[in-house]
Amino acid sequence: MTELIVITFDNEADAEAAYAKALNLQKDLVVELAGLAIVKVDPSGKTHVETPHSGDLAAATGRGALFGALLGLLFFVPFLGLAVGGALGALFGHLDKSPINAEFRQSVQAAVTAGRSAVVVYASKIDEDRFTADMQAFGGTTVRTSISDEEEDRLTHDAAAA
Repeated sequence: MTELIVITFDNEADAEAAYAKALNLQKDLVVELAGLAIVKVDPSGKTHVETPHSGDLAAATGRGALFGALLGLLFFVPFLGLAVGGALGALFGHLDKSPINAEFRQSVQAAVTAGRSAVVVYASKIDEDRFTADMQAFGGTTVRTSISDEEEDRLTHDAAAA
């Protein structure tokens, strides 16, 4: 079971501090990150995404393609109502039947608007009590969902094909 957690903040400083804390929590074995990103939306509405520079997260877990696709779908694709290729269409079809459905995506997109920031955590293992307690220090609003191993395999296949 994998957890997809999006924590939204009113400012970049809190998001950056929470992002750094998530990296430290991985070192402390509180969370095993399959993906981590900070998303900043500037006042004009342009989205900027940063991920850890080491590349260790995606390489170690083999989930990099899926995490990248999820970031794209959560923050960039709301305008893609046009013709969608078969592989991307399959990914959308599976997403709508998974916990990362349209309702989840819309709640994330509504929370991460101009001037706001978010930390996106994709965790393969997590001590939820400790992680939650440590993240509460930064405030923010959390949207989360769990993805079963079977759903993740299906989505990973579709993300790699897309």
